Amino acid sequence: MRARTILRGAIGVAGFVLVMEALGRTGVIDPYTVPLASDVLAKTVVLAGDAAFLAKVGDTLSAAVIGLLLAIAIAVPAGVVLGTLPRVETAVRPLVEFLRPIPSVALIPLALFVFTGGAQAEIALIVFTSSWPLLINTWYGVRDVDPLAKETMRSFGFGPAAIVARVLLPSAAPFILTGVRIAASVTLIVAVSVELVAGGDSGIGTFLTDQGTAGVNRRDVMLAAVAWTGMIGLLVNVALVAAERRLFRRHHARTGQEAA
Repeated sequence: MRARTILRGAIGVAGFVLVMEALGRTGVIDPYTVPLASDVLAKTVVLAGDAAFLAKVGDTLSAAVIGLLLAIAIAVPAGVVLGTLPRVETAVRPLVEFLRPIPSVALIPLALFVFTGGAQAEIALIVFTSSWPLLINTWYGVRDVDPLAKETMRSFGFGPAAIVARVLLPSAAPFILTGVRIAASVTLIVAVSVELVAGGDSGIGTFLTDQGTAGVNRRDVMLAAVAWTGMIGLLVNVALVAAERRLFRRHHARTGQEAA
């Protein structure tokens, strides 16, 4: 079943590439404005061996990983607190609902003003943006825990810390990993966006900016870099989905759900 799904996805991608190539070859789309798909694919292969580009990819991924780890360290405990303390949830919910819809891109100028370096601003915005799916998923995952399990632990004399460690976190783990998967895709978007605006000499965003100022003949390289960004995001999502299915197979079987 998974092999068939992968095959269909590959056919869809190949079909898109062939259509774009045909539109460029026939002049429906001006190749001067949008390079041919074959040219973009060729540059995508070339970039795989470009040390300078790979270094910038490493910069972006480093910022994304650091920001994601910090977001996990902040948002998961906060989600546990909100999910277990109704009074705190009532007091904090309006603030969460106010801050959550704010787009991270709108905060880039403020972050660059507050933080001395572009890398610090990048990580700060990654933490801000990726914390929300982690917080919400942990929050609702903890609330979804069977109350009988918590009461049973209390009846055996276990304290709040033991209940959190032995009941709440294990039960909410599938929700938390789903939050990690959603947040991981967000980190890459925010990282590249900040690099595009902040400039500097590191990251995929600065690579795109450099190619954009090099002239129209570099558009194929720009699109190739964008393609690599998309492939990185896809690979991260596939890895996390596989981990989610493997670790929480019983959860998905019980709920009848499959990781998207």
